[in-house]
Amino acid sequence: MKTAKYNQQLISLDQYDRSDYQKLYDDGKKGMLACSVCGSPVRLYLGIQEHPHFYHHLSGKEDCQEESLPAPSAPQSEKTEYIERNGFKIPKSRSITAEAEKEDKFIFPREVKVTSPFTSLPPVTPGIKLDYIKQLKQSGIYFDGNQEKAVVSTDGPLLILAGAGSGKTRVLTARTAFMLEEQNIDPGSIMLVTFTAKAAAEMKKRIAYYPNMSPAKVNRLISGTFHSIFYRILCFHEREKWSSDKLMKKEWQREQILKEAGRKIQLDEKEFAYDLALQQIGLWKNTLIMPHEVKPESPWEEKVALLYKDYESAKDRQKLFDFDDMLIGCYKLFMDQPALLEIYQNRFQYLLIDEFQDINKVQYELVKMLSNKHGNVCAVGDDDQSIYSFRGSDPAYLLNFKADFKNTEVIILNQNYRSPHEIVETANTLISANLNRHEKEMRAQFSGECPPVVFHPYDEEEEATMILTDIKERIEQGERPGDFAILFRTNAASRAVFERLANSSLPFRLDQDIESFYERFMVKGMLSFLRLSLNPDDSEAIKNILPSLFLKQATFRDLQANSILNDCSMLEALTHVKTGFTFQEQKLKKLIPLVRSLSALPPVAAIDIVEKDLGYQDFIKKRGNEGNQLEKGSDDVRDLKVAARNFTSVADFIEHADHIIAMNAEIKRSSKTISDAITLSTIHRSKGLEFKNVYIIGTVDGSIPHDYALDAYRNGDRQPLEEERRLLYVAVTRAEKRLFISVPHRRRGRKASPSRFLGRI
Repeated sequence: MKTAKYNQQLISLDQYDRSDYQKLYDDGKKGMLACSVCGSPVRLYLGIQEHPHFYHHLSGKEDCQEESLPAPSAPQSEKTEYIERNGFKIPKSRSITAEAEKEDKFIFPREVKVTSPFTSLPPVTPGIKLDYIKQLKQSGIYFDGNQEKAVVSTDGPLLILAGAGSGKTRVLTARTAFMLEEQNIDPGSIMLVTFTAKAAAEMKKRIAYYPNMSPAKVNRLISGTFHSIFYRILCFHEREKWSSDKLMKKEWQREQILKEAGRKIQLDEKEFAYDLALQQIGLWKNTLIMPHEVKPESPWEEKVALLYKDYESAKDRQKLFDFDDMLIGCYKLFMDQPALLEIYQNRFQYLLIDEFQDINKVQYELVKMLSNKHGNVCAVGDDDQSIYSFRGSDPAYLLNFKADFKNTEVIILNQNYRSPHEIVETANTLISANLNRHEKEMRAQFSGECPPVVFHPYDEEEEATMILTDIKERIEQGERPGDFAILFRTNAASRAVFERLANSSLPFRLDQDIESFYERFMVKGMLSFLRLSLNPDDSEAIKNILPSLFLKQATFRDLQANSILNDCSMLEALTHVKTGFTFQEQKLKKLIPLVRSLSALPPVAAIDIVEKDLGYQDFIKKRGNEGNQLEKGSDDVRDLKVAARNFTSVADFIEHADHIIAMNAEIKRSSKTISDAITLSTIHRSKGLEFKNVYIIGTVDGSIPHDYALDAYRNGDRQPLEEERRLLYVAVTRAEKRLFISVPHRRRGRKASPSRFLGRI
């Protein structure tokens, strides 16, 4: 049905403003929509499988026969007023730079056109007649020809280019078992390196299942992450220096040392992004750039470089170390003691490194050092899945492997056993635009039921609604919650979908490091002004607004004293603060009545006043996106406005924010115990995982690719843009059955353009 009664008026979806569909949906759930024929309650359908329509919610009866509304008459054209300026007539009613608003019509989801039809072309036939390979096949472990070749090629440098879904873990584990059983290689001479402890444990577990693999033999393998393996070496030779009680395991321990260094150069603890500074320091360390070798490229990096020097000095004085020091420490140990390095070169005659595209400089140098004598290094990776440049990884190490390791054999695993032809071809088409990559094209083993689908919600709110509607429909058809994953570029992009899931009955899980949107630094500061309008004695809110008023945290003690001495609220105590700057003190006095007035305004209007009249916009500009190219404060405020549009009062909005903060903490606690749940994850975190149904949200320019990559591209650097394309490739190749790509009309309250990456599909 296209018509319904709403607010005692007959409305038609075809004539209704597209931007209000979400409100209609929400009001329908509140019982505010009725059938235009029989008067029964109806709701608005917003999903992916059908056009928007009204339907009988409670009775489940078929749609009533409705009368169509007459088409609206054309509105009378407004008389435009003009003013004369420099001989030109300029319309008074709008700015000449204003973009005419174009109404967004509903675009029905479309299937991606897959240009090449599926042809059943089997992979290369295996044909190696070795005893252990026969035993593996008898145990039900089969390989295609390229996989089998990778398993038995154990001497000399080997580069295995393993595309998404190509069975690289099976190849790595079978190769290890083959070396132990068929070639009788000492397990203690094999180093198997993974990027997570979980992956290392999983590999050992899988190796143990292979024929003739005894626990004693498997346990003698040297396996683990770079950090765990090289830390063990350090502890063996310098136990006192590298004792585990001197390791700074927690983030706050590292931040504490950095903040002490920051106080020396007068950095405000609340204002300066110490977490990002630690990330930058880690990047320098992982690329073997010592404090005296840093060449800052911005004023922010100049500050971080000073912190880096002090941070390293403080650690040395206190005889402490961090995780990055484990690799650097081992690198220096080998450089300073060539005889010791030779001992380990003789011991570790075979190196197998998983996820080689994620390797950084210090790891690469350690691999080259250890393999220099025997040259038996097997690198397994996919340059199309290199997405961790912010941690120092670089696909160049994989691309240049043949140059650094002479006589390298290259084997390409180009059969995708995970996804149907339609998804694999979509992924191939996307990634083929990258210039800096090994030439390869994945092939699927089967054709799927449906091609990938691109759908066009109005904005983030409707995007979340459409996805949840689709998931509910598919669960009703027999699928499980664990079959679904919703992937996003940055944590902030998950706000709307998290809120929809939190208010639904669907079980879901999210990464432990995803903070609540309303706990983000800029968002928390903005909300604190709204909180103070409701409670002028909210001490936590006072603390949170101090940075945006350019007041140090020490001012809080003065405010407490002034509040007691002058018998006034904490908010009013701001008028008694003495900063030594007349203009700042006058600004603080004007702030009080403005903050009080916020509680009576709609939340969006209140946010506008804080942003413009209370100087929050200036604070964002001053703090800028220092060191954080990915998540800008100004973007957070725009996201907050989108969320605020759903509420009519500040009190309701604050109550909602508090509820979502509590839900975020609760979901994190319960995520560990729920086995069958929808996965909510960043694309980075989803790497290595697979799901039957994948939804990629916010696939527009500015999100994927991210703004910072577009800025770099405009300045002549295409590498960040290529990494963003690899990121989308990773997201697409997580799907085992169905793939949905969301392209919203609007993002953060502004008109959005479909991701330039989608042009090819």
